Amino acid sequence: MQGFTKQTYCHRVADYIKERILAGEFTPGDKINEVLLATRLSISRAPVREALQLLVQEGLVISIPQRGKFITALTAKDIRDSYFTGGVLEGAAAASTISAFSDEDFSELRAIVDAMADTVAKGGDMDELSKLDTRFHGVIFSRTDNDLLVELSRRSCQGLGKFLLFRHWRTTFAPAEVLQRHRVVLDAMLSRDPARIEHTLREHYAESGKRMARWGIDQAAED
Repeated sequence: MQGFTKQTYCHRVADYIKERILAGEFTPGDKINEVLLATRLSISRAPVREALQLLVQEGLVISIPQRGKFITALTAKDIRDSYFTGGVLEGAAAASTISAFSDEDFSELRAIVDAMADTVAKGGDMDELSKLDTRFHGVIFSRTDNDLLVELSRRSCQGLGKFLLFRHWRTTFAPAEVLQRHRVVLDAMLSRDPARIEHTLREHYAESGKRMARWGIDQAAED
C-alpha cells in the first residue's frame, strides 16, 4: 500500500476488506484480525481500526465487546427486515421527490434499463447488471436532499446485496428477472404517481428480502 496518503489509508483499507468479502475470503461471521491485516498491508493498526469503524457504520462489520470485530452475519429475519426497511425508505424518498424529476432524469432511467436489456441479450453478465442496478437506484435518490434517509436506506440494502450476499444475489435472480423487475419500477416512476411509486419500490425490495432470506444463518445454531 505504498504511496497512500494518511487521509486515504482507512478508506483504502475499507475498500480492500470489501474486495476480500466479494472474493469470498472474508465470509459472514469471520473474525477480523487487525494485526494480521495490518501486517499483510504493511501499515500500522490505526488505519485498520479506522477502516473497521467505517464498515461498522455501513453495517458490514459488527463490533462485539470483549470479543472483537466480525463480518456481519445475518439471520433470515435480519435480511427480510433490512430489505423491507430499505424499500420503505427508498419508496418514501422517490414518492416525495417525483415532482422534481426532470425529463433528463426519466431519460437516464430509461437508458439504464435499455442497457440492462442489452446486457441480458448478450448473455446476462451479473457484474454489469449489478453496476447498472446501482446507477438506477442512484437516479431515484438523486432528487433527495435528506442525507440521513439516503444513508439509512443504503445501509439497509446496499451492504447486503452488493457485498455480504452478492455471490447469492448473482444466482437468486436470473438476468431476465433483474431486467423485468427494473422495468416495473421504471413504469411506476414514469407514472409520476407517488402512491404507485412508493408501493412498487416497497414490493421490489420486499421480494428481494424474501428470496435472499434463504441465505441467512440459522439463529438456533447461533444461540
